[in-house]
Amino acid sequence: MRPTKRTTSRDVAKLAHVSRTTVSFILNNVPGVSISTATRKRVLDAARKLNYSPNIAGKKLVSGKSYTIGLVLCQLPEQIFSDAFLPQVILGVEQAAIQQGFHVLLKPVDPADTGGYARLVAENHVDGILLSGPRQDDAALMHLHRQHVPILLMGQLPETDIPFVDVNATVGAEMAVNHLIERGHQRIGIITNASLNYTSARQRHDGYLQALKKTNLPVDQALIKEGNYTPASGYKAMQTLLQLTPRLTAVFVASDVVAMGAMLAIKEAGLCIPKDIAVVGFDDIPLAEYYDPPLTTIRLPAFGLGWAGGERLIRLIQGDRLDQEDVFLKSELIVRKSSFQLSVPN
Repeated sequence: MRPTKRTTSRDVAKLAHVSRTTVSFILNNVPGVSISTATRKRVLDAARKLNYSPNIAGKKLVSGKSYTIGLVLCQLPEQIFSDAFLPQVILGVEQAAIQQGFHVLLKPVDPADTGGYARLVAENHVDGILLSGPRQDDAALMHLHRQHVPILLMGQLPETDIPFVDVNATVGAEMAVNHLIERGHQRIGIITNASLNYTSARQRHDGYLQALKKTNLPVDQALIKEGNYTPASGYKAMQTLLQLTPRLTAVFVASDVVAMGAMLAIKEAGLCIPKDIAVVGFDDIPLAEYYDPPLTTIRLPAFGLGWAGGERLIRLIQGDRLDQEDVFLKSELIVRKSSFQLSVPN
């Protein structure tokens, strides 16, 4: 008798007309990911119809594999320690890996020496790389990709075919700045989350510019400052912005952690938030609602981002096709008191 073909998540995805990552999110009840009720029902109905149950142990791999994925963070140690967004991302990666019988090796990498993580693969410490914070100038990344090393990005590198999972940071940043414009602000600054060499910083910067241009507000380069993942960088950048005349009335800080320093600089200058300067952040880290005042921000599904990255990388390692699916997770505006005033005084 011919053995019955085992139903896979690919079969469920095909029947429900969604990606396999969406199937994984729903069947594993991954928290913080925005999926419509109709989509959830469609996937659950498809899974029941096909009598599908996830294969918790994962696929058996050929001998010589390490059953370990490398989570590479392209940040300095002090930047990683300051990044309150990362713990939930890391937890998401870990949970996705555990479900498939994998371990996670965490590897911080100095941005000036990104090639260091290539040894993880060469020495068989890991079976693939999940890289957070891709940079346009990372030659080692492209070299590994050309050698067909399983790589998945958390973030994007435009004009490459390296698979990724990401939020649409440009749309999120535009949403944040539009929120300020709708409240009457016209002189709006930005402090980026990092150097513009990082794709994530470039995207948030682009969203800021798009919001201004779509509402015919001028782009003033003096109002654009770079952060560097840390509160200290936000503090220093905000001090510079406060010296400008006329003074800005609002600032979009493209990282809640960086915003912590920016808000301190505003208060030390004797100004009130939001009466004198409104502030909007990005990430919605757990501490954001306990800032003084609570921070309006763009909420990102941190755990879901990590889960999707780990789940998709392991599928690559196991030889699965990713169906050319681009995975963009949704963000949302969370309005709190740091931007609460309804209009700007004339």
